[in-house]
Amino acid sequence: MAVSKKIHAEVQQLRQLIEHHNRLYYTFAAPEIPDDDYDALLARLQSLESDYDLVTPDSPTQRVGSAPQSQFSQVTHENPMLSLAKVNSEDELRSFEQRLHKSLESDANLEYSCEPKIDGVAVSLLYEDGVLTRGATRGDGVTGEDITHNVRTISSIPLRLQCDEPPARFEVRGEIFLGKQGFARINARASNDGGKVFVNPRNTAAGAIRQLDSRNTAKMPLQMYCYSVGIADGINLPDSLSQVFAMLKGFGLPINDDLLVAKGIDECITYCEQLLGKRNDLEYEIDGAVIKVNRFRTQEALGNTARSPRWAIAYKFPAEEKTTTVLNVEFQVGRTGTITPVARLEPVFVGGVTVSNTTLHNMDEIERLGLHIGDTVIVRRAGDVIPKIVKVLDSESVKKGSGKRKAVVLPDGCPACGSAIEKDGEVLVRCSAGIICPAQRKESIKHFASRTALDIEGLGNKLIEQLVDLELISNVSDIFALDKQTLAGMERMGDKSADNLLAAISKAKKTTLPRFLFALGIREVGEATAQALANHFGDLPAIIAADAEALEEVADIGPIVAQHIATFFRNKDNLGLIAQLQKQGIEWPVIEVSTMAKLLDGETWVLTGTLEQLTRNEAKARLVALGAKVAGSVSAKTDCVVAGPGAGSKLTKAEELQIKVIDEDTFLRQLEKLEQQ
Repeated sequence: MAVSKKIHAEVQQLRQLIEHHNRLYYTFAAPEIPDDDYDALLARLQSLESDYDLVTPDSPTQRVGSAPQSQFSQVTHENPMLSLAKVNSEDELRSFEQRLHKSLESDANLEYSCEPKIDGVAVSLLYEDGVLTRGATRGDGVTGEDITHNVRTISSIPLRLQCDEPPARFEVRGEIFLGKQGFARINARASNDGGKVFVNPRNTAAGAIRQLDSRNTAKMPLQMYCYSVGIADGINLPDSLSQVFAMLKGFGLPINDDLLVAKGIDECITYCEQLLGKRNDLEYEIDGAVIKVNRFRTQEALGNTARSPRWAIAYKFPAEEKTTTVLNVEFQVGRTGTITPVARLEPVFVGGVTVSNTTLHNMDEIERLGLHIGDTVIVRRAGDVIPKIVKVLDSESVKKGSGKRKAVVLPDGCPACGSAIEKDGEVLVRCSAGIICPAQRKESIKHFASRTALDIEGLGNKLIEQLVDLELISNVSDIFALDKQTLAGMERMGDKSADNLLAAISKAKKTTLPRFLFALGIREVGEATAQALANHFGDLPAIIAADAEALEEVADIGPIVAQHIATFFRNKDNLGLIAQLQKQGIEWPVIEVSTMAKLLDGETWVLTGTLEQLTRNEAKARLVALGAKVAGSVSAKTDCVVAGPGAGSKLTKAEELQIKVIDEDTFLRQLEKLEQQ
């Protein structure tokens, strides 16, 4: 089929434009166009290439994974990919420079190229006439594996060099890695899908780059930074490595921004110190810095050993993984009641700090690790500085210190208050007590006093924390025993502020049953559910007496929430606290249980946009009180949509489905009319 010049020109223009946007997105994290626009460009190119048989190996459409390989073929590196000698201290770095001066028989100040030592996978990329034709792993330095099909899926690697007269053969060497954000995303996705959670970015990248099926590699957000050049036929290289980096960047190849040209070893040491200081803020994992003589003539004069160049050294940062022993596993209660196992460790220096304890997250993590008290484990201090146990070492490979191993057992009750514990989702466990649990003290008091609960004006979070820290209050009941002398003596509190707060506390005693129920902080009982409970039962004794089955009869309450409510009111300490609050004068009017809750029974309402006279929760509570179900999306089963300013797709869909739509003023008038019936 003859293809017009116009089609050829459009295909070429699309390829250049897509690669331009790839570079902006993946190398510089500065996209110019929305994802939808990018997808449209790619779709147009795919269509033209398919219709006119114009597919070429360097087209951006070829980044998508292809059919699986049967096996890896071997690649012999024409110039060996040597490893680097390593040092661990400033003194060793100075000794490195002394050896260079001795070998060169000169004390002249040397110029170095400094770069982060990325914890990734070393690879070689070969471009022929500017087109990527081969990607290979380092292997043993002489022989690697052909991973071209996988390298093509990495968006930051150009399939064609951006230069008018490309070299005949040009080999670039670099490190393929998985950034911290990308690693977090794939683990979150794996966790949500019930799949395997990966241990660290380096191993994950190594596994991804050696997939026989490149479609699996394409799912990983791999990146690459170039660090040197191998074969260079048909091109005159600059005089120094730093100039080569500038040239590679001009070719569209990814170059690390954290590079530095240093004069003398002292500047190199300063670079290493600064790099270590910002290690945790980098988007990629590093395990040190690489120091190379910058001038190629000097490199040639220094030469290589059998394994490593004499002109380069790797300065290793403090180890991020070390072995230690699990002395015990304790269970801590968080401020919201979540119970978390914490490993107490034989102190170990890892990643620059001494680690003596680390979270184990949940019992599923303990089971996954096969962890027992007394085990020898590998502790990793990751880039976010949170230490983590990544592996339990087999007893056959590491002799246990005591020879005794004890299983980790979940406690029967809350470690802080002894109340029953209950499952929260698939893996978490939580204290069922809530408001009386000492570990949850501050959060429960803050919630109790908040605007949508008892609404104690002037009792803010900071004051609550001061009162608890000074042991002036230990639970919500103590709020109502505060006196003027105590409050006036608090920081930034005077007589007038104390009087105002005491007046607000007194006012809060006159409340409503829905507000009081919400203030108790029962799990998953929000304002709407509290309103539904109050309307269904009328008063607190009936709610306390109801079992889970009776609670499920309430609109908008399912079996899980019903169980949370029943568990809360079975707790004697919770009942004692409620009695104490009532004794101190907290009261509410009894709600007459009538047919009011049936007026909107069976109807589904949707709230969208900004409500200016009610909060979203208040509106939902009033609808639920009338028997309506409040949904999060519009469907053919929706009866009415309340649309405030800024309503978007939900309003559009409602109009398409010809569903009744009202504004907030109309909504309020209808509510008032229904509530008076």
